[in-house]
Amino acid sequence: MTSASMALPYSRARKAFGAVPAIALLLGATLLAALEVPSKPFLDKNSFYLSSSGFKVQVVNDAAGRQALHALPPHRFVVHRYGNDVRYLYAEPIHCVCIFIGTQAAYQNYRDILARPVDQPDTVAPDYQTQASALLYGDPYDWTSLNQPTSIADYLQTYY
Repeated sequence: MTSASMALPYSRARKAFGAVPAIALLLGATLLAALEVPSKPFLDKNSFYLSSSGFKVQVVNDAAGRQALHALPPHRFVVHRYGNDVRYLYAEPIHCVCIFIGTQAAYQNYRDILARPVDQPDTVAPDYQTQASALLYGDPYDWTSLNQPTSIADYLQTYY
């Protein structure tokens, strides 16, 4: 085999591996866009809607509360089952540094509020509709799938 014929397979392999970093970069950028922090106007409205729909606000002001807040995924609902009771947890680490805790009825009220059309579209932040849709159509996490320590469940249980 000549050196020119040996170079051909290696150049193909080099081109193929050159695409791997580009694909990894594209996937990383997509993931970062999906994890975008909601805007302040959205967080203001969302906190109001959660409170209006019957969620209780538990402000995080001690070490156990901070551990519980950081154990929950931010801006996502988590379903926590304790015996026959079902609670919906929503961690808000940016706006109020709190955890919203509600029943299934409160969660349904919240979904109903989000499903209503917005009264004054010119005063709504541009990202409101996409962020509200993500909450409205996304399924809540199941508490058991988060593999959280029991101390956090015990901490949140006192607020039911």
